[in-house]
Amino acid sequence: MSRAFVKEDGGERWTPPAKAAEYRVSLDTPDGPETVYEADDLLTVLQWVSQRPGQGFEVRGRDGRLLAAS
Repeated sequence: MSRAFVKEDGGERWTPPAKAAEYRVSLDTPDGPETVYEADDLLTVLQWVSQRPGQGFEVRGRDGRLLAAS
């Protein structure tokens, strides 16, 4: 087998990276923002955030633009 298809650490087969979700919910932590939820549907993301009031979440698009904050 060609080494091009094997990761160097562990001998695992290469897998393509997952497609980035359109929207992500992040939470500020002492170590920096942490992504806690991702989805491709904005309504689903907003419903997820609305079920957790007062947590301080930020909803951002794939480009990093702030769309909503709680």
